[in-house]
Amino acid sequence: MADHHKGYAVPIGGVVAYTDSISPSGVGYDIGCGNKAVRIDAKADDVRRDISRIMDAIFARLVFGIGQRNPVRVDHALFDDDTWTLEAMRPLKDLARDQLGTIGAGNHYVDILIDDQDRVWIGVHFGSRGLGFKTAAWFLKKGGAKDGMDVDPLVIPAASALGADYLACMHLAGRYAYAGRDWVCAEVARLMGASILEEVHNHHNFAWRESHGGEKLWVVRKGATPAFPGQKGFIGGSMGDISAIVEGIENDLAPWSLYSTVHGAGRTMGRMEAKGKTNRRTGQCLRPGKVTPEMMRQSVAAFGTELRGGDLDESPHCYKDLQSVLDAHAGTIKILHTLRPIGVAMAPSKKPWD
Repeated sequence: MADHHKGYAVPIGGVVAYTDSISPSGVGYDIGCGNKAVRIDAKADDVRRDISRIMDAIFARLVFGIGQRNPVRVDHALFDDDTWTLEAMRPLKDLARDQLGTIGAGNHYVDILIDDQDRVWIGVHFGSRGLGFKTAAWFLKKGGAKDGMDVDPLVIPAASALGADYLACMHLAGRYAYAGRDWVCAEVARLMGASILEEVHNHHNFAWRESHGGEKLWVVRKGATPAFPGQKGFIGGSMGDISAIVEGIENDLAPWSLYSTVHGAGRTMGRMEAKGKTNRRTGQCLRPGKVTPEMMRQSVAAFGTELRGGDLDESPHCYKDLQSVLDAHAGTIKILHTLRPIGVAMAPSKKPWD
């Protein structure tokens, strides 16, 4: 995909198909990571006027950051699934209960957006939290995956005991990710006193059993969104860029991508490259970062985004221009709506810079 960048064993933006095998490396550590956008019945002018209070309420109510727990107990039918009895999942059920509805860190966010028809949307991006990470780590270790970025992916027979267990756990982590995004979107709508009118929801770190060219395949999409004809997707940009609601269309290239498209803008620099490197013990700066606090402030202010949280490695400077990425896929997707974020909430920096 045009938003590709380097990832463990399989690049972010990679699509790989297997006949009878599955790849935990391809799905990655954040199983079921994905985007959800909901259109709500709030009036755009009212939201613009009240955006500072809205973002304060979102940031106070929702939980961002690594290893965090939700003070609100979110119950869900997925916790009755028999898959929790498997060895990989048994120790993770309590953690999963505690974290359902939390957003995480890195590039995970909650956005308030206005589309090209002056309608209000809520957009979110996150996955299966500690559950997905620990599940992936368990299967990668069990399957003998190699360490490092530049390694062959772990590929295991789908019909083997390990493969069957992985698929069951992957699907449960996917349900968990969907449930978390559903809850967060509903909670933000509630905070805004609004009702949800339309939903667009997709994973982009997952494996699906699909038919292509008359053959049944396991299609692994890592940082890539399913885009079958008529299927909608929400593609997010950075905190200082547009987002988009897109729809897959039939075209000559679609079979080659296995009906896939981008999941976001894609990074232009690594996190350490953006923030710099510091000796954790002494605090000494070993290498200055390419993004300064002032650069990030100016960029976000110029775009008009009301920001809560965020760190230098999530500055707009670290990402490709989404329109250019979408242009690279012209003819393979239809852009239904262009969305502009007016509010963005992300995990705060561990080392505050403001």
